[in-house]
Formats: sequence, structure tokens, C-alpha cells
Amino acid sequence: MSREYGVLHQKRILEALTAESLVLGEALGTASADAPVPACPGWSLGEVIRHVGSMYRMIRRWLLDGRRPDAWQSDPGEGQSLAEYFAAARLGLLEELSAHDPETHADTWWPADRTYGFWRRRMLHETLVHRADAQQAAGEASPSIEEDLAIDGIDEALALWFGQKLPMLGLAGTRTGSVGVLTGGHSWIARAGPEELIAWRCSPEEAERADDVVSGRPERVYLWLWGRASPNAVSVHGSRDLAAQLWALLRLATR
Repeated sequence: MSREYGVLHQKRILEALTAESLVLGEALGTASADAPVPACPGWSLGEVIRHVGSMYRMIRRWLLDGRRPDAWQSDPGEGQSLAEYFAAARLGLLEELSAHDPETHADTWWPADRTYGFWRRRMLHETLVHRADAQQAAGEASPSIEEDLAIDGIDEALALWFGQKLPMLGLAGTRTGSVGVLTGGHSWIARAGPEELIAWRCSPEEAERADDVVSGRPERVYLWLWGRASPNAVSVHGSRDLAAQLWALLRLATR
């Protein structure tokens, strides 16, 4: 039986990745490749598409080789358009992820999960957040995100990026304290400090006792945690200092 990650079942994750990656690729037909990405200064729509296509190729190579690859096709080949490069990378990754049960062992960068299921979920949210980037570059101020995907992405941002990736990058908080996150009937605690970065799911009552409490619609909390919305895009109760620290730390990790 496939395990569940966050709030999504693996079948839903793969279906969402298929759909979201298609929408991302189609963004090249709605705006110039040079269109800037508002939430990521210095990035253009074309650079987002190239980045995700390169990521798809790297992860497929990683899965096939059983180790992080030293080299892969990170740019379109001679005579290949960016759209063609992305489409080929997308199909290659989807074929590899679909061909294996999510419980099948795979090398990953998260010690807690060494399965194909990890990469299904990781690539879903890599795609989803950059789909939002692409749509904002095309002039859509508030890209829509389905509620179940947003809630799962909140869980990944907190458990994986805040609790695992930030320590791997050598980043830590300067203030010690906790932030409760409540949205869509789900709740979490994120605790930060110079010696600690940890997040976990909790009851709403526990989240409400945190030093700062963040709430809002799931898609707004999702975009806020992934650094794609301003610090004021969600409701914050408390001093706001710890919520601002959470936002700043995750923005460093998830660009």
C-alpha cells in the first residue's frame, strides 16, 4: 500500500505533478521568456522554465544512477527550443516516477525518506511553486492553488525545508521562539533559534499557544511560506518578529 505524504495520497501527487508540469510548460506561450518574475528578482520566465527542466533531468538521472549525478543536460541542445527541452524533460521524469511503486527505494537527500515517493512529492512542489512564478511573470497577480495541494505544500515547507534543508545550508534563527501555523483545518508548530530548527504537526490548540500565530487561506499561507507573497499576505497574531524570521529563513531556502 502506498504511504501518504502530508495530506495527499501518492496517486493524487502523481496526477497533480502531471497536470501542474503541463501548465508550467504552457506558460511560455502566454508571455515572453524575458518577462521578469516579481517574487524572484533577477529571474525571468525563461530562466524558471530552464531551471525546472534542468531539475527534472537531474532527478531522472539521479533515480536511474542511484546517486546524485555529476552531469546532465542542463540547457537546451543545439537546435532545441526551450519549450522542447522542457517538454522532453517533463515526459522523461514522469515516465520514471510512474514506472515505480512510491515505496520503492531511491537515493534522496532526506535521510527520513529514501523512496520514489519522496521524489514524487518533491517534484510536485518544485513544479507548483514555479508554476506560480511563471503565472506571475505572465501578469497573473494571484495564481490559484488547489486547497489540498496548498496544505501539503505547507507541510513540506515546514517539515522538509525548515526542519531539514535550512540546517543542511548552515542557516539558523537569531531569535528563539515558536510560530503556530493554522489553515484549512490543519496546524503546525515551527520552532527556531540559534541551536534549533524543528517543525511538527500539532493540534490547533497547541498552535494557538505559540509565540506568533500565522493564519490565512491555504493558498496564501502556501505562497507566504515559499517566499512568493509579502510578509503581510497572512494574518499574524503576536509580536510578528518570529513570524518574520520564519518567512525570511524559508525564503532563503526555497527560492
